[in-house]
Amino acid sequence: MSGDTPRAGRGGRTKAGKPRPGTGGRGRDRLEGKGPTPPAHLRPGHPAQRRAEAAARAAGTRSRRGAAEDGPRNQAGGDGGPGGEGRSAWKSAGERRAGDGPGGRQRGLGDAAEVVAGRNAVVEALRAGVPAAALYAGPRRDADDRVREAVDLAAAAGIPMIEAGRAELDRLTGDSVHQGLALRVRPYDYAAAGDLIGRADETGRPALIVALDGVTDPRNLGAVARSVAAFGGHGVLIPARRSARVTAGAWKASAGALARVPVAQAPNLTRALAAYQQAGLFVVGLDAAGTTPVGDLEVADGPLVLVVGSEGRGLSRLVGERCDLLARIPMAADTESLNAGIAAGIALYAVAQARQIPS
Repeated sequence: MSGDTPRAGRGGRTKAGKPRPGTGGRGRDRLEGKGPTPPAHLRPGHPAQRRAEAAARAAGTRSRRGAAEDGPRNQAGGDGGPGGEGRSAWKSAGERRAGDGPGGRQRGLGDAAEVVAGRNAVVEALRAGVPAAALYAGPRRDADDRVREAVDLAAAAGIPMIEAGRAELDRLTGDSVHQGLALRVRPYDYAAAGDLIGRADETGRPALIVALDGVTDPRNLGAVARSVAAFGGHGVLIPARRSARVTAGAWKASAGALARVPVAQAPNLTRALAAYQQAGLFVVGLDAAGTTPVGDLEVADGPLVLVVGSEGRGLSRLVGERCDLLARIPMAADTESLNAGIAAGIALYAVAQARQIPS
């Protein structure tokens, strides 16, 4: 037998050298669809992907340097969201990576793409409809039902799936516990403060905007957006620094409301409120020391901005001074406080009742 004689099972041919018949895609090794081809900057090892990573690290360094120059500010205690500001699977890879600040890379007034790591966290994000750019999965995807569900959900949503080794997943998630699965969330495209007034003009109703001052838990941001959508509001305004951002946690808490309610960023919240006042909006700050109950606001039927501070610290001094009126939520005990999500929901309900908007 010559050395050129083909062997059985090698090269897809029989012992006689004839082509071995295929399975028509129905056999054990059938091909599986992997969704759309991801863009170059999301493919592991691609030069464009390495350039994007280098640019993100450089931008993050500049952002941290600017925050350090502004001086430290105590953010302990947060704004009373569930679980506080502790570590969680919803935090971005930039927040878990040693030396990286919570702001991460900035894209204009937006944020860097967030990475959700871990099988449960990824499945929950996909179930909640979090807009994602790519799903990264390691080998042996059939070993776990959650991985299979994540792949199916991503395929149904048109999210590209990328096979990645353990080293690549470690680098992508900042050495967090990813369990062979990671989801890159798309950066949120923030609106401008003036866009919220334009949106109100299009609806033909008086503007109703919620501004957040010092709220740092993304889940409270998501809860506020959900209340804004429920009670006919036109958007949420947040400062560009020292504030919660639209992350996977915010998307999940909003129950999809962030797809309908725009979030605007302002470089300076006080100046943005002043611009709203010049445009004819009345600025009402929620404060325990306010003299007017939220249910008795005489200006509720006009263009209005509700300013909500963080639990414990409340409104900052400059923002409180900028408000036209301070209103309070009547409670049985003066020592009790409400987190931003609950406080905003109560105030929006009171305004909706005054405007007779169906809840």
